[in-house]
Amino acid sequence: MEENSKSGKTGLVIAVVAAVLLAGAAAYLFFDGQNKGREIEEMTQLFEIEKEEMENEYSGFAVQYDEMQRHISNDSLIRQLDREKQRTQQLLEELRQTKATNAAEITRLKKELATVRQVMRTYVIQIDSLDQINKQLARENTRVRQQYQEQTKVVEQLTVDKQKAEEKVALASQLDAAAISVIAHNKRGKDEKKSKNVTQFVVNFTIVKNITVQTGEKTVYLRIVKPNEEVLGKDTGYTCRYENVVLECSERKIIEYTGEQQEVTMYVDVAEFLSAGTYTAYLFVDGVMIGEQSVTLN
Repeated sequence: MEENSKSGKTGLVIAVVAAVLLAGAAAYLFFDGQNKGREIEEMTQLFEIEKEEMENEYSGFAVQYDEMQRHISNDSLIRQLDREKQRTQQLLEELRQTKATNAAEITRLKKELATVRQVMRTYVIQIDSLDQINKQLARENTRVRQQYQEQTKVVEQLTVDKQKAEEKVALASQLDAAAISVIAHNKRGKDEKKSKNVTQFVVNFTIVKNITVQTGEKTVYLRIVKPNEEVLGKDTGYTCRYENVVLECSERKIIEYTGEQQEVTMYVDVAEFLSAGTYTAYLFVDGVMIGEQSVTLN
């Protein structure tokens, strides 16, 4: 735009260009805001599911303690069960008052839940060994177990929902490449469409902005597959792992990823005869294929 101004472009042209840039910036901010909103929503959903799962398990234990107290005659044991029931209910109330995003408190209550679970097992064994438990208690225990199984089904369903949410988060935490182009050059560095004249492939792409991906050094692997399904430049010794398979690669490049959008260019020199046909470039980072693109030569 500065060059256009210096070259004497009219005020009308400047205004039109400014309007276009302003519209593009607004669109970028809008879609960027939507992406952040979806990521936050998915993380919040994951925390809410875990919290609800814990609440159901706490509630199930409180019901079990109450049923146990009704059908035993040992006063000392009744008092012990009552203390544990009150403790379980207190922890449940603390959990309900805790926000799902409070990771420290959720972690503490999860540890407390493991203790409650172990104590419950101890009392179940102790009560089952008492001669005073009559047939009525046995029937009630059956009913309690049925209630617990129903609670378990609820927890299992929540676990499935949690896994689905985790999968969404995992997908959101992967790098992605956009605007991929594969260009063949001749020895003069010009674009070339005839396979016999190609001396180099140039692959340009954009690493998309992703605030959920861990920043730092990343290795990008480029694999160019020839029309006969062989890998171009497979003798480089570069390999990467993808879906538990080790793949030969044509080139690799180490980048410093900051979480922001990043332009990357990779070069693959050609030291062999190329036949006409389609050449496909695949890009990999951290064991994930982040994009692919093809070019056809005559």
